[in-house]
Amino acid sequence: MLKLDDRGAAVKALQTALKAAGFDPGKIDGDFGNGTEAALIAFQKSEKLPPDGIAGEDTMAALKLPAPPPPSSDISKKVTPRLVSQMFPNTPLGNIIANLPFVLKAMQDANLTDKPMILMALGTICAETESFEPISEGQSRFNTSPRGHPFDLYDNRKDLGNRGVPDGANFRGRGFVQLTGRFNYAKFGPKLTPSADLVNHPELGNDPTTASSLLALFLKDQEKAIRAALRQDNLAAARKLVNGGSHGLEQFTRAYRVGQRVLPD
Repeated sequence: MLKLDDRGAAVKALQTALKAAGFDPGKIDGDFGNGTEAALIAFQKSEKLPPDGIAGEDTMAALKLPAPPPPSSDISKKVTPRLVSQMFPNTPLGNIIANLPFVLKAMQDANLTDKPMILMALGTICAETESFEPISEGQSRFNTSPRGHPFDLYDNRKDLGNRGVPDGANFRGRGFVQLTGRFNYAKFGPKLTPSADLVNHPELGNDPTTASSLLALFLKDQEKAIRAALRQDNLAAARKLVNGGSHGLEQFTRAYRVGQRVLPD
C-alpha cells in the first residue's frame, strides 16, 4: 500500500496516473504529500472505492497500475502453541500442539504467512472449532428438522449443491473451516496436494492435514476480498467472506484482537 509520507518511484507512478486520470496531485516528485492524498481521495470517491487516501490493491487496479505486493513478512515460524493458546483460552494446549503444525504448513504452502492472514486462519478456527481439532458439524435446529433425520434441512439445499438424501449428512460441515455442501467438497478436493476425492470420501475433511489445507485453500480463494476487509479493520466483513454470515463473529473477533497483541509482527 502507498500512503501519506511514502516516497519513491512507486509514488511517482501513482502521481502520474492520478494526473492522467484528471486528479492533479501537484508536483510529480515521488513524495506522497497532502496534495497526492487529496487527489487520491477524490479519485477513490469518483470510482466508488473506500475514500481512505491509501493506494491499495483495488485503487491501484482502478488506476491500471501494478498492484502492490502482498505483505511479505513471514511470521509462521515464530507462531508457537504457547502464543496461540492465548487466543484460545478455553482450549487444551495439547490440541494446539498437535494440530498447529499442520495449519502453519498449509498456510506456508498457500503463501499466506503474513500476520493478517495467519490471524484470519486462527480466528476462523476459533469461530468454527474452538477445540483446535478438525470436527464434524453437530446437529442443530438449523440443519435438522424436529422430526427429520440428521441434517435433513441440508439435503435439498441448492445453494450448497446438494441433490437430496443423503447429501445433507454426507456433506455437513467438517474440518477447521467447516467445509459444507457437495459444491464445496467437489470444488476443493481436486485443489488439494495430492488431490482428494472428497465427494466419495467426505470423511477425509477431518484429517488434520486435509483440514488444514482446506482452510488455507478457502482463504486463498477469497484472499483479495479478505485482505481488503482486513485493511479496513472490518472483521465482520472478513468473517462473512468465510462463513457467509455472522456466526462465530464474537469468537473470531476476540481471537483476532488477542492475536494482534501477542503474535510477532
